[in-house]
Amino acid sequence: MGQISYDDFAKVEFRIGEIVEAKNVEESDKLIKMIVDFGEELGQKIVYSGIRHWYSPTDLLNKKTIFVVNIIPKKIMGEESGAMIFAAEDEANDKLSILEIEKDLPSGTKVF
Repeated sequence: MGQISYDDFAKVEFRIGEIVEAKNVEESDKLIKMIVDFGEELGQKIVYSGIRHWYSPTDLLNKKTIFVVNIIPKKIMGEESGAMIFAAEDEANDKLSILEIEKDLPSGTKVF
């Protein structure tokens, strides 16, 4: 994998989001649809993620985690998915972990 400059990395906007709604997507065995609150500045966004193999909607509800919020929205199931959840994957052992926030920081807080 190639290296990127600091300036390229600085273009990625990471924010804390709280998952206020989550449900399985009936038409998919991989997708979970989430409503994520990013605070006053960004509001709520719909986020689709292919993490259903590792998480159920109840596992995600009310969790605060990190999202990339300035990604170009992608149409999924006819709706725009407006952010991307940040997670770590151990492919060899089929494990995935979303990155949770250690302290109670407000939704929308910038991550750097």
